Amino acid sequence: MDARELHIANVCTVWHSTRVIPFRVQFRPGIPLYEQVVYSAKKAMISGRLRPGDPFPSVRTLSKELKINPNTAHRVVTQLVASGLLEIRPGVGTIVAAHPEASAAERAQLLSHEIEELVVEAKRLSINLQDMVTSVSEHWKRLSAKDGLGGQPDREGSRKR
Repeated sequence: MDARELHIANVCTVWHSTRVIPFRVQFRPGIPLYEQVVYSAKKAMISGRLRPGDPFPSVRTLSKELKINPNTAHRVVTQLVASGLLEIRPGVGTIVAAHPEASAAERAQLLSHEIEELVVEAKRLSINLQDMVTSVSEHWKRLSAKDGLGGQPDREGSRKR
């Protein structure tokens, strides 16, 4: 186990990602496991980590690698197939379906939980909205300068030069 994995094991006892599972799942109490796995898979698809045509882990693999009940893993695959995000091809297996490009709103929705946590924490600390917007803008600019992309993102998430 390398230092990163050891640190993660000490900090987050419910974090799962393996070479076989092409996305990361951080199990949180109070939210059904299948919803968390579905969310993580959708996030990987929308972000481009899982691309159309990529193989998706089998029910058995999901169950074994994520240490979840096979019925829960089956429910994950069934929901993703019903949503049109996965296709089951005889003789090939389950693959990521071709889907239209995610809109900016869909990509932003992926952060809704994190944004809610940020807002709750800011309110707890009595930080007002304008100060939060200023802080986020400063972080955005700092990180944009570091990644060398520069510019501000437009409404669709593309960078303007």
